[in-house]
Amino acid sequence: MTNKSTETGGDTVNLPIHPRLYTTGLPATGAWKPGDPVGQRLFTSVGGGRPLALESGQTLTDIDVAYETWGELSPTGDNAILICHALTGDSHVHGASSEGHATEGWWNGVVGPGCGIDTNRHFVVCVNSLGGCQGTTGPASVNQRTGRPYGSTFPTVTTRDIVRCQAAVADHLGIDCWLAVVGGSMGGMQVLEWGVMYPERVRSIAPIATTLAAGAQQVAWSAVGRSAIALDPRFRGGDYYDAEPGDGPFAGLAIARSVAQITYRSSEVFDHRFSRELVNPRALFGQWDRFQVESYLDYHGEKLVRRFDANSYLVLNRVMDLHDLARDRGGMDAAVRRLAHLPALTLSISSDTLYPTGQQAALRDAIRDAGGRCDHHVIQSPDGHDGFLLATREVGSFLDVFLTEVESI
Repeated sequence: MTNKSTETGGDTVNLPIHPRLYTTGLPATGAWKPGDPVGQRLFTSVGGGRPLALESGQTLTDIDVAYETWGELSPTGDNAILICHALTGDSHVHGASSEGHATEGWWNGVVGPGCGIDTNRHFVVCVNSLGGCQGTTGPASVNQRTGRPYGSTFPTVTTRDIVRCQAAVADHLGIDCWLAVVGGSMGGMQVLEWGVMYPERVRSIAPIATTLAAGAQQVAWSAVGRSAIALDPRFRGGDYYDAEPGDGPFAGLAIARSVAQITYRSSEVFDHRFSRELVNPRALFGQWDRFQVESYLDYHGEKLVRRFDANSYLVLNRVMDLHDLARDRGGMDAAVRRLAHLPALTLSISSDTLYPTGQQAALRDAIRDAGGRCDHHVIQSPDGHDGFLLATREVGSFLDVFLTEVESI
C-alpha cells in the first residue's frame, strides 16, 4: 500500500504506509523553535559572533545555547553543579511538565529540594547539548547564512565540542569552578571530558553508567538505529523540515527509539511486564498483529517523535560512538592522568547490558592506577541501562554522600 505522493528532491515518489500504522499527523520534527513557549529555558550565545572551530575541523557560528538553573549561586560561587544529559535528554532535569516542557524533569528525585543533588543548597545547571533540539543550536536550527534549517549540512560534533559550549555557559554565569560535574550515559562521557579538558574548573566528577571509550557493541546498536532513520523515505536525506505533519521521518525515528529501548531495559523486565501477552487476544495470526511488548515499543517511539528531531538523534548518537577519552592524547593512561587529582564517583546498574558494570570498573581502575580516588558502587536493579534514571533513591543517596565529602575537602 502507498499513501499520497510527495515531492522529494524534485522527484515524485510513492511513500509506503508503514505496517505499524503509527498515529496520523505526527510532526516532521519535535524540535523546539523560537516562538514556542520557553518554559524554564534561559539562553546565551557562544563565541561572540566568531566561528567555533569544531574537533572535526569544521566550524559553526551564531551558536545559541539553552540551559536551565535551580537554586542560588553562593557568594563565593563554590556550590555550582553541572548536570549533563543523555542522548534524548535536554536541559529540563528537574521540574514539572508544562507548555514549554513536554515531559517532567528527567532526574526528578535525584535533583530537587532535599534530594541527593539538593537545589536548596546547590546551584544546579543543565545545558541542552550542541546538536540537540531543545533550544541549543542543532540541525533543526536556522542557519543564518541561508535562512533555512541546517538539516543535512549540520556538521559532526563531538563530546569535546559539547563541553566547550558548556564552558561558555559557565563563563556567562560567572562560574569559575564547578563543585561537581555529574551525568550518566552520554552525559557521563561529557563528565569525563570536563575532567580532562578543564581540570582546573572542576572539583569533582561523577560519571555514571558510562565508559572511557564507546565499545564495538555500543557502536553496532547505534549503527542500526541510525540506518533506520536514514532509510525512512520521508527522511529526504536530512532535509525534511518543510514536510507536513505525517510526512516526516517519524517511522525511522520511532524504530531507532525502539532499537534503543530494547538495549535500555533487561530481559527480566520485559518478561515480567509483558510475557507473551497480545494487544488483542483474538488477533494472533495476522502478519502485523502485535504482542504487548511491540505496543510498548511503538508507544515510546511515537513519544520520542513528538519531542525530538531525527537529525539531532543522528548527530548525538554519533557523538556517543566517537567518544574516546584517549583520542589524540597519547593513550588512555595519559588522558586519565589529567583527571586523576579529582575525587570521582562512578555508579553501575547491575542489569545494564548496554554499558555493563565492567566498563565502570575499568574506569575506576584506570583512575586508581593513575593515583587518583574513584568510588565505585553497583546498584542492584532489574531496569537495565535505564536504571540510572529510575533508581532515583539509590543514585541520589550515593551522590549525596559523595558531594558532602567533596564539600568538606
